Amino acid sequence: MQDTGEERARMSNAGAPEVVVVTGASAGVGRAAAVEFARHGASVGLLARGGAGLEGAAREVEAAGGRALPLRTDVADAAAVEEAARRVEEELGPMDVWVNNAMTSVFAPVREVTPEEFRRVTEVTYLGTVYGTMAALRRMLPRDRGRIVQVGSALAYRAIPLQAAYCGSKHGIQGFTESLRSELLHEGSSVRVTMVQMPALNTPQFGWVRSRLPREPQPVPPIFQPEVAAEAIYWAAHHDRNELWVGWPAVKAILGNRLFPRLLDRYLARTGYEAQQTQSPADPKSRRDNLFEAVDEGEDYGAHGAFDDRSRPRSYQWWASTHRGRLALAGAALAAAVGAALVRR
Repeated sequence: MQDTGEERARMSNAGAPEVVVVTGASAGVGRAAAVEFARHGASVGLLARGGAGLEGAAREVEAAGGRALPLRTDVADAAAVEEAARRVEEELGPMDVWVNNAMTSVFAPVREVTPEEFRRVTEVTYLGTVYGTMAALRRMLPRDRGRIVQVGSALAYRAIPLQAAYCGSKHGIQGFTESLRSELLHEGSSVRVTMVQMPALNTPQFGWVRSRLPREPQPVPPIFQPEVAAEAIYWAAHHDRNELWVGWPAVKAILGNRLFPRLLDRYLARTGYEAQQTQSPADPKSRRDNLFEAVDEGEDYGAHGAFDDRSRPRSYQWWASTHRGRLALAGAALAAAVGAALVRR
């Protein structure tokens, strides 16, 4: 019998609710993913730094039908991540899924980024994923079950200008995940790890990312809503797919880089600066950023950023990628119908 995501979630922990950990859960993709798991009845450990965002995420998880455990955690601190994992298992039960989503970035040319900023982006985005994965493995490997989902990006394959620290971190996560997957296969482990490569998403990070650009930063269009990412993360956590690409822009970037890397270098050199900026002038004096400190202490930013009017609520490419069986059956039926029609003629 084919193992579906819903069946696996219901069977988790001998009938108990599925236990999920999401890092970067206070806003953006992490917030949307936590709510998506809660819609399916999961108990969710919410890891993030900001108090107001965590409280808001916990309320949304509870309202969606799940159980929430908010834990203020800086994923760049390995000991703090380990303590959060311990708390999750102590209060919610054995974890089934760990989602590594926390990230930060700096929008600036390499020559304008300080060594401290490079270190911090790497510690949060790359090492935060490593620490989360290690904490999950310590608990999943002895039980020989569990899923680890790395929230990636098309930028893990095709880097763009003005985000070298972030792109480097996503490249690192890709290499780390491939190495871990090979090790799990060698050991015959039933623990699975998958990476979901995302397109541009409408999240609050563009309003609080550290930036030295002359105009306000934005995701490179076309832009998708964070719920598209959340559905993909949930699907990836319950199906055996090594990697999942979300949205045609991500597919085109990844495949294009395999075929025409130097052409893309020149294309991005020409278009990459403009595509990552709005028409609104930046005000460096009033801009806050979350690189070293959380910005959501007094305000809950939610899952969505400032680009709702320009963002797509669904991805037909993702639907097609996750419904291959249905498409194959539909194609076979269409071919049979056409063949029968030709025979009659």
